[in-house]
Amino acid sequence: MTELLLVRHGETDWSRSGQHTSWTELPLTERGAEQARALRPLLATRTLARVLVSPRTRARETARLTGLLDRAEVESDLTEWAYGAYEGRTTPDIHRARPDWDLWTDGAPQESPERPGESPQQVGARVDRLLAGLAPLLDADAEDAGDVLLFGHGHILRAVAARRLGLPVAAGALFRLDTATVSRIGTEHGRPAVTGWNVPAG
Repeated sequence: MTELLLVRHGETDWSRSGQHTSWTELPLTERGAEQARALRPLLATRTLARVLVSPRTRARETARLTGLLDRAEVESDLTEWAYGAYEGRTTPDIHRARPDWDLWTDGAPQESPERPGESPQQVGARVDRLLAGLAPLLDADAEDAGDVLLFGHGHILRAVAARRLGLPVAAGALFRLDTATVSRIGTEHGRPAVTGWNVPAG
C-alpha cells in the first residue's frame, strides 16, 4: 500500500551544533552531502507517485543529491517551523532564560513581522493543509499507486508524522529524527501506522 516517506535533509553546520534553523539558508556540510548521496539507492527502490520538497536550499540540495529534484514540487508548507527570535539559538541557550520552554507546547516567539515565530497551532494548520492535499494518494486502495515522498526538516516532518497518525502536533516530540534519514508511515487495519522510522542509508 501507499506509504508516506519522510526524508530530513543532510547535515548542515547548524544541525550539527543544534542551532534552530528555519529561514536561514545554509548549505549541506561535506558530510551532509555524503549522507544525501547515500540515500539514493534506498529511495531508488521505491515507486513514487509524488515528490514534494521544502523551498529551503538544504532540502532541495538533499533532493538533488538523491537524484529526485527534477521530479520534486516545491511545497511551502514543508518549510521548517518558524523559530522567530530563537532562530540560530540552541535549546540549552534558550533554557538559560526560559528553563521550562518547549517548542512543541510553547511555540516560538515572534522577533518581528519579517521574522515571525510559529505556535504549535499554526504549524498544525499548515501540516493539516498539506496532508489534506495528499489524502487522495495516501488513502488510495490501489496497491501499485506509489508512495509520497517529502523532503523537509526535523521539526516540520515530526509534526507531519504526528498529524498523519491522528495525534496532536506536540506528539512530534516523541519522534527523534536525525539528518538524512528515511521514515515511513503506512497503514495497518485501515489506520495510519509507523512502518519504519529514522532509518539511515546503509
